[in-house]
Amino acid sequence: MEGIERDNVALKSVLPRDYARPSLDKQRLGQLIDMISNIKIGDEASRAKDVLGRVYEYFLSQFASAEGKKGGEFYTPRCVVKLLVEMLEPYRGRVYDPCCGSSGMFVQSVEFIRAHAKGNGNGGKAKADISIYGQESNYTTWRLARMNLAIRGIDSGQIAHGDTFHNDRHPDLKADYILANPPFNISDWGGERLRDDKRWQFGAPPAGNANFAWVQHIVHHLAPAGVAGFVLDNGSMSSNQSGEGEIRKQLIEGDLVDCMVALPGQLFYTTQIPACLWFWRAIARTESSATDVGTCCSSTRAGSAAWRTARIES
Repeated sequence: MEGIERDNVALKSVLPRDYARPSLDKQRLGQLIDMISNIKIGDEASRAKDVLGRVYEYFLSQFASAEGKKGGEFYTPRCVVKLLVEMLEPYRGRVYDPCCGSSGMFVQSVEFIRAHAKGNGNGGKAKADISIYGQESNYTTWRLARMNLAIRGIDSGQIAHGDTFHNDRHPDLKADYILANPPFNISDWGGERLRDDKRWQFGAPPAGNANFAWVQHIVHHLAPAGVAGFVLDNGSMSSNQSGEGEIRKQLIEGDLVDCMVALPGQLFYTTQIPACLWFWRAIARTESSATDVGTCCSSTRAGSAAWRTARIES
């Protein structure tokens, strides 16, 4: 571990050092090492397929499944991450995740660029011209994030550890793309100490629920021409408790919301209730640039949810 950290500055003080603890099953650890040792990960073909990264992601998903609700703190299902990234198309610019977990959003963003490096009408000009910024409050999860990026050769220098609400490590950042899966309905986020925070442009979020605090934190960090896609509890589309309905109304009247997409249940380890996706574009929308992409749940001007055909700009 010391040798790996010495050769990879981004991993300094990140890798675990407690493999000799008595509670660790030595036989199973040996079997795991033997299993991974038989997987080709260093040759050119394996690197091209990101074999090591996929192995790491597999273990993250299995660990998250075993942890149940706690697993959702660091792992978002790959299908959800891929959908968010494919919708936003982060080819170049600053990509930000304020609650980055194990950095799945960043990994998928880079994979998206590599997958579109040839063909698909872009003339083969797509290049990994993005810089990533993230923050994670859980120290163990932050370490997982740094390892996940290092395995894939992605710079993790701007992945910070700390409480996003009370110690924003990127206070001046204006991101071109924001991708996030915030923890749902957090009640102990310390909102009573942030009633006059400058991030609450559309109204102070309730102290007992952080959902619309995350929403407005994202607004605060979005560049003038930026786009955002993030996951929220389904209730965020219709809740009127503690001023949430008024905040949602102000967001919609501010012409930020492109659409909200309702997801099926049991996709997340954090909760069994359905979640939804919010998609935003900071610039004003025009009918001429819109393209019908299917049915989704979009908020009306009154702030309530209604089903209609989604119109997403090309």
